[in-house]
Amino acid sequence: MMQNISRRTFVKGVIAAGMALSSVNLNADTHRIKRQKTEELSGTVFHLSIDKTLVNITGKPSYATAVNGMLQGPTLRWREGDTVTLHVTNNLDESSSIHWHGIILPYQMDGVPGISYNGIAPGETFTYTFRVQQSGTYWYHSHSGFQEQTGVYGAIVIEPKEKDPFAYDREHVVVLSDYSDEKPANIYRKLKLSADYYNFNQRTLGDFFSQVKEKGFLEAFQERKMWNEMRMSDRDLSDVTGYTYTFLMSGQNPATRFQALFQNGEKVRLRIINAAAMTFFDLRIPGLKMKVVATDGNNIQPVDVDEFRIGVAETYDVIVEPEDDKAYAIFAQAIDRSGYALGNLSTDENILADVPKLDKRQTLTLKDMGMNKNMSSMKKMDMSQKENMSSLKKPIPLTKLPMKWDVGTTMRAMNPQYRLNDPGVGLRNNGRKVLTYADLRSLRSTKDDKYPDREIILHLTGNMERYMWSINGIPYHEADPLEFHYGERLRITYINDTMMNHPMHLHGLWSDLETGDENHLVRKHTIISQPGSKISFRVTIDAKGAWAYHCHLLYHMTDMFRKVVVS
Repeated sequence: MMQNISRRTFVKGVIAAGMALSSVNLNADTHRIKRQKTEELSGTVFHLSIDKTLVNITGKPSYATAVNGMLQGPTLRWREGDTVTLHVTNNLDESSSIHWHGIILPYQMDGVPGISYNGIAPGETFTYTFRVQQSGTYWYHSHSGFQEQTGVYGAIVIEPKEKDPFAYDREHVVVLSDYSDEKPANIYRKLKLSADYYNFNQRTLGDFFSQVKEKGFLEAFQERKMWNEMRMSDRDLSDVTGYTYTFLMSGQNPATRFQALFQNGEKVRLRIINAAAMTFFDLRIPGLKMKVVATDGNNIQPVDVDEFRIGVAETYDVIVEPEDDKAYAIFAQAIDRSGYALGNLSTDENILADVPKLDKRQTLTLKDMGMNKNMSSMKKMDMSQKENMSSLKKPIPLTKLPMKWDVGTTMRAMNPQYRLNDPGVGLRNNGRKVLTYADLRSLRSTKDDKYPDREIILHLTGNMERYMWSINGIPYHEADPLEFHYGERLRITYINDTMMNHPMHLHGLWSDLETGDENHLVRKHTIISQPGSKISFRVTIDAKGAWAYHCHLLYHMTDMFRKVVVS
C-alpha cells in the first residue's frame, strides 16, 4: 500500500501540473483570487492579505487560504535591529491571525487569538509592529482554527548585524508542508470517529505469525497484549498520511519539483522549515553531506550528517557543496513513509536527479513506549540520561502541577528515558549518519547562565483510540494557566506518555535544551519529545504577558495546549 499511495500522489501531481486554472469559474467573488508565484518581500513595512485562493495541487482545483495569494506565502526578509511594521488584512469571511513563530516580541504582537489579542475580524486590518532582536531562519502561520493547514504560512529570513561564522555563496529557502483537498474540519472529524482512518499499515494475523517465528509465541503474544491493553498500535507513526496529503516543497508537489539552482563551485545554504500541519519529515540529499549550522534560527557548532528528522515547526540551516554540473534530489520522506516532498538541486532546471526510493517502514518498539525489551523497568540508563541528570549539580525545588489519569489517558510510559542520541523510529541503524539532539552544541557559551530556580514536569498525555490529547491528563478547556515568574530560571521536563512524537512550542521565550553539555546548551523554540521518553530544557522567564504553549501538531493543538502567564 505504501508504494501505491506514493505513486498515486505522484500521478496526481502530474495531472495538476498540466491543468489550467482558468477553466474554473471564480464567480464574481472579489475575495477569491488566483494563485500567485511565491515571492520575497524585504524592507521594514509590509502589506499582507489573507485570501481564499484557487490552487491545483492534485489535479482537482480547490481553494486554499493563502497570504497574498501565494502558497507558500511570501518570504519576508528582515534585518536584525530594524523595527518592522506589518499591515495584515483579512479578506476571509471568518476571523484570522498571523503568529510570528520563534520571534521574540511583545506578547500583544504574538498573534494568538484569545491570548495576545482578539484576532483579525473579516474585512479588518491589524498592524503588527516590533523591533527585530534576532537573526536566522524562522516562519509565520495562522493561529486561527485550521487555517495553517489550508495555506496560511510562509518563511522569515532575518539578516544578522554581524556576519554569520560560516561561508556560503548562495541560499535557498526550503519550506516543507502537507496539503489536502479535504477540508481540515472533515479530517479532524474522521480522526475523532476513527483515529486510524488514514493509517493503512495496521497489523494483520500474518504479521503476528511472522512475529511468532522471529521471537517465539510467548514474547510475541506478550507484546501484542501490551499494545492492545494500552489501546495503541505500534504502527501509528502519523495520524494523517499520504492517503489524503500531498507533500509539498516550497509549494511544489513531487511532480513539479521545487528547483534550487547553483553555479559550479558554489557553497549553498539551505534554510529548511517544516511548516506542515501534521507531518515529520526525514530529509537527505543522496550523494551530498550536509553541514548543519543552525537550528531554530540559532547558530550551532557545525555537524556533518547524511540525514536529519525535522519535526513540525522546527528549522534547520545546512550548507552543501554540490559537484559541478550534477543534479541532486532534495528528498524529504514522511515519517510513516506514505509519501515525500521533492526538490531538485542542480545547475540547470532541465537536469533532474533520480528520485530515491522510500525507505522501508519501521514499527514502534517497546523502547518507544518507555519499556525495555523484557518489559521490566529501571534496569538500564543510557549515557544521555546520565549526562542530563549529572548536569544538575544541586537539587532544585519541584513545583507539582495537577495531574489526572482517567479515560482520556490510556497511554503511559512505564520507564521513560532520556534518548537524545536516538534518531527515532525509521532512522535507526540505516547506514547513514543521522543527526540527533545529542549532536547539537551552541556556539555561545552557557557556562555562566543562571542555574534553574525550580522545575516543573509536564506529562504529554492522550487516548489514541478516542483521539483525545492533553497535558498532565487535563485538556486545555479544563486547565488553569501555568504561572511563571518574571526573572526566574525554570527547568521544564517533558514525559511523553504517548507513542507519538510531539513538537512542543513555548511562545515568547527561548528554550535551552539540555543535551549533556552544560557549557553549550542549544537554544530552540520548538522541542521534539519522542514517544515514551523524557527530555529537559531551561527557560529564562524574561518576557511579561500571556503566552501560548502547545503541541504543534495541528489536530493535537486544541487540547494539548496551555496558557502561560508571566508576572
